[in-house]
Amino acid sequence: MRKIEIKIISITDLKTDAIVNAANSGLWPGGGVCGAISKAAGYKDLDNACKMIGHCDTGNAVITPGFASNAKYIIHAVDPQWRGGNHNEPELLYKAYQRSLELAVQNNCRSIGFPLISAGIYGYPMEKAWEQAIYACSDFLKQHIDADIYIVFAVLDKRTFDTGTKYLNDITS
Repeated sequence: MRKIEIKIISITDLKTDAIVNAANSGLWPGGGVCGAISKAAGYKDLDNACKMIGHCDTGNAVITPGFASNAKYIIHAVDPQWRGGNHNEPELLYKAYQRSLELAVQNNCRSIGFPLISAGIYGYPMEKAWEQAIYACSDFLKQHIDADIYIVFAVLDKRTFDTGTKYLNDITS
């Protein structure tokens, strides 16, 4: 089985041990991926868990239970807003993926579902977001050969799927 895959599916419909929420540093509820995950998990439970944590720096991630979602855990990765690419955005995005994977492995997850973080309302260009996503995940698997984890990206449209598949094939082959 391929260790990294891309599917056209809602992240809330994945059957993975963990799903990743594209979070803000205050861990406040939001729209998009965050809103869908909050709805699936149960808004009140997830909001209370995030309030207890309080804050997470950009490029880092924290973990909460999955509550009513299909996942055992929700990993909240704080992704950078695109500001032209000269404000450490690539490094911060790469770190957010890496830290999410570290948390998943530390919590004995054998599968993790990611959205294409930062490419939505945070304005990160899709191609650049895919490049960082695939490099970060591929590098993690190379650096942690004992980590038996399946990584799946959940996307909602064919264009995002096709672009991601191109980067996945180029980077991992």
